Amino acid sequence: MTEDLIKAFRSLAALSQSDADLITQLFKEKTIKKGAYFLTEGQICKHAGFIVQGLMRYYINHEGEDRTYAFASENNFVCNYESFIPKTPSLKNIQALEDCRILQISYDDLQLFYKQVEQGEYLGRVIIEQVFIQTLQDLSSFYTDSPEYRYEKFIRNHPDLQQRISQYHIASYVGVKPQSLSRIRKRISTSHD
Repeated sequence: MTEDLIKAFRSLAALSQSDADLITQLFKEKTIKKGAYFLTEGQICKHAGFIVQGLMRYYINHEGEDRTYAFASENNFVCNYESFIPKTPSLKNIQALEDCRILQISYDDLQLFYKQVEQGEYLGRVIIEQVFIQTLQDLSSFYTDSPEYRYEKFIRNHPDLQQRISQYHIASYVGVKPQSLSRIRKRISTSHD
C-alpha cells in the first residue's frame, strides 16, 4: 500500500531505499468507512494522511449548514494543518465520502520523518506549500467567483470526481442549494450545445 506514497514522494525528490523503508515504518495503514470522519470540529488533528483509495471532503458547519470547501481523493494528502501543527482544536471537519484506505503519520513521527529522511524537510515544505496555495485559491474563489464559474472550474479541475460526489455536496462546494445547481447545470449544458 505504501508504493503510491513512495512514488508521490519520489516525484518531488530522490529517495534512497533506506528512506523508503523508514517511510514505510512511519506511515500506518488505516481504513475509514464511508460517512465516518478523519477529523471532526473540536478535535485536535493528530495525523496527516495520504489517500491511497477513496474520497474525502473538507467542510465547516456555519449556522447549522455544512459548507464544503475542498475535496481530496487518491494520491492527495489530507490534514487540517492549522490544528495539526499548533495542536489546537479543529474548526473544520474531514469526512469520508467513500470507503477510504489511507496511510497516516502522527505529529511526532512526522518530526522523525523530517530529521531522518534525507529530503524529509524539503518534502514536508513542498507538500504544505501546495496545500496552502490550494486552500488560499479555494477560499478566494468562494468570495470572488460566481457559483456558475465555481461549478465550471470544479468540472474542469475534477472531471473524475463529478460522478463520485453527490449533487448535495457539489452544490455545497459551489455555494448554492441543490435546486440552484440543477439550473446552473442546465444553463451550462444548453450553452455548450
